[in-house]
Amino acid sequence: MKKTIVGALVGGIILFMWQFASWTALKLHLPAQGYTAKQDTILQTLGATLEKEGGYVLPSWPVGTSRDEVDKITQKSIGKPWASIQYHSSLEYNMGLNMARALVTNIVLVWLLIWIIGKFGNNSFSTTLTTSLIVGLIVYLNSAYTSHVWYKLFDIRAYLIDYIAMWGLTGLWLGWWLNRKTKA
Repeated sequence: MKKTIVGALVGGIILFMWQFASWTALKLHLPAQGYTAKQDTILQTLGATLEKEGGYVLPSWPVGTSRDEVDKITQKSIGKPWASIQYHSSLEYNMGLNMARALVTNIVLVWLLIWIIGKFGNNSFSTTLTTSLIVGLIVYLNSAYTSHVWYKLFDIRAYLIDYIAMWGLTGLWLGWWLNRKTKA
C-alpha cells in the first residue's frame, strides 16, 4: 500500500511538473496560443455575434440540414478560410483551484497505472517503463492526435513531446520505485 501511495504521489507530481514546464518555461505550446493585436475587436465581434458560450466550427450548418445541402456548403468552402472557436462569455481565473484539480487528476492517473502494473505476474523496471510509455502513447493518440486529424492543432508536436517525456519520466520513477528491493 505504501508503494502505491508514494508511487502515485511522486508520479503525479512528475506529470504535473512536466506539464507546468511545457506550458511555461519551455513554451512548447506557444504555436497554439498566438497573439493578435486585433484581439479586442475579435472578442467584441464574437460577443455581439454568438448567441451563447460554446464550441463553433466555421463554416458549418444548422442541425437538420439535408445531406445534399451539407455537401454543397462543404464543396463551396474547400480552399477557403475556416476556424474552430471555443467561446466563453466571461474569463474566470482561479489558478490555485485549477492547479489543485490538475495535480489530483495526475495522481489518480498514476495510481491507475500502478494498478495496471500490479496485475502483471512478472514486473520489472523495463516492463514498468515500457508500460508507462505505452500509456503516454495511448493518451496522445486518443486525445491530441485524434483531435488533430479533424481540427489541425498547431502544437501537435508539443503534445507528442509532452506525453513521451512525462510518461517516460514517470515510468523511470515507477520502474525504480515499484521494483526496488526492500530490507525485510
